[in-house]
Amino acid sequence: MTGQRDRWAELTGGRAGEEYARRFARLAASGHDIHGEASFCDALLKPAARVLDAGCGTGRIAIRLAELGHHCTGVDVDASMLAVARREAPTQEWLLGDLARLDALGLDPDFDLVLAAGNVMPLLAPGTGATVVGHLAAALRPGGLLVTGMGLDAAHLPLDEAPLTITEFDQWCARAGLTLRQRYATWSGDPYDGGGYAVSVHTRPAT
Repeated sequence: MTGQRDRWAELTGGRAGEEYARRFARLAASGHDIHGEASFCDALLKPAARVLDAGCGTGRIAIRLAELGHHCTGVDVDASMLAVARREAPTQEWLLGDLARLDALGLDPDFDLVLAAGNVMPLLAPGTGATVVGHLAAALRPGGLLVTGMGLDAAHLPLDEAPLTITEFDQWCARAGLTLRQRYATWSGDPYDGGGYAVSVHTRPAT
C-alpha cells in the first residue's frame, strides 16, 4: 500500500459500489447516454484493441468497450466497485490493485489505450499522482494512448477544491515520456477553453 488512503476511499469508505451502479442505472433509464467515455475511446482505437481501464469502478466503460469488440482489463482499489463489475461481466478481467503499485500486478506493457476517467487522477492518494502516471505510461505500447478525464475545480469534483492543475498533470505526463495530442472540454469532443473539466489524450511516442 502507499501508506495513505486515496481521496476516493476518504469520501466513500470503500463501500460505494452498489449505489454508484444504481446511480448510472437511473441515468440510463431516464434516457441519458452513459457511454460517452467508451464512445470517445472507441473512436481512437483500431478493432480488437487492448484497453486498460485504470480506476475502472463498476466496469461501466470497460464492459461497453468489450461489447464494442475490444479486450479490456479493469483495475480498481475499491473492492465494492469491483464486486459489481465482476457480477455484471464475470468473464472479463478485473484486478484489485492500487494504481500507485500497478507494476506489482505484472501486466504486459502492450496496451493500445489506458483510460483513467471518472476523476481518477484528482482522487488519488496525495503525493502519488506522478507515480501513477508513470505506471500508466509504462503499460502502453509505443504509440499507445493515455486518455484521462478530470475535474479541475470544485464544481466538477466531489471535493472542496481541486488538488491538481492541468499544468501539473501535463508535467507528470512529460516526465513519463508522454506527449499531449489532444485536449477537450467534454467526452463529446467540445473544444477545451481552459474551463473546469478536461479530457486529455497523451501518446507514448513510437520507437
